[in-house]
Amino acid sequence: MTRRAWRPWGALAWFAGILFFLPVAWMVLTSLHSESDAATNPPSILAPLTLDGYAEFFGADGGASPWPPLLNSVSASVGSTILVLLLAVPAAYALSIRPVQKWSDVLFFFLSTKMLPVVAGLLPIYLIAQYAGLLDNISFLVVLYTSMNLPIAVWLMRSFLAEIPKEMLEAAALDGAGLVTTLRRVVAPVAMPGIAATALICFIFSWNELLFARVLTGVVAGTAPVFLTGFVTSQGLFLAKMCAAATVVSLPVLIAGFAAQDKLVQGLSLGAVK
Repeated sequence: MTRRAWRPWGALAWFAGILFFLPVAWMVLTSLHSESDAATNPPSILAPLTLDGYAEFFGADGGASPWPPLLNSVSASVGSTILVLLLAVPAAYALSIRPVQKWSDVLFFFLSTKMLPVVAGLLPIYLIAQYAGLLDNISFLVVLYTSMNLPIAVWLMRSFLAEIPKEMLEAAALDGAGLVTTLRRVVAPVAMPGIAATALICFIFSWNELLFARVLTGVVAGTAPVFLTGFVTSQGLFLAKMCAAATVVSLPVLIAGFAAQDKLVQGLSLGAVK
């Protein structure tokens, strides 16, 4: 395809990117307005800017502090992501580089668990947590998010590990490298983009999860998404304060995505050009 033929697709990609970015820009701009300016219809874009929404979010008006929910989200997301990687990498290695018997059945079993509606498992999981005394417990959320993200992580990691040239593994075996040495010096460096991409996806899924966190947590283990829903009150919507809160809660995901963008692109493109 010639360079000229690519131009419409490039313009379309830019248009789609700007279109997806507009809600984020609107959220940030609204968070910098006063409540009266944020509530105008149509939105008053040129209204004076203020940081009152952020000050109220961080408790300047005597409201609840956002730090405990933010720390709970960090604990649940980071903890579950580490556990997912510890379980998914060996499982994917066994399903790709050294396939076990009936490996395809195992993969489809993992995939089938993602087809179950999430709400269908809500009541059984709530009863288990209640019986075990783990309601409003951040450790239970870590285990729950690990089980939710493990199937997709195994599928992703298997596709990444399957791209590793078999010649490299055979050469390592001829040099006398054991399993641990092969994993550490051969597999890990090549699969690092895939591991980073899988980790980022699992982190985002855990950070954004609301349904189970809303039902299973309360005062102690409430996460940031649960804290955000507290801004919807019977007194009305406080758009500036809510947009400020949404902007702050979105920052960890944006920072993680920006920091790992190179690894993410490399990881997600593995296999696309084989």
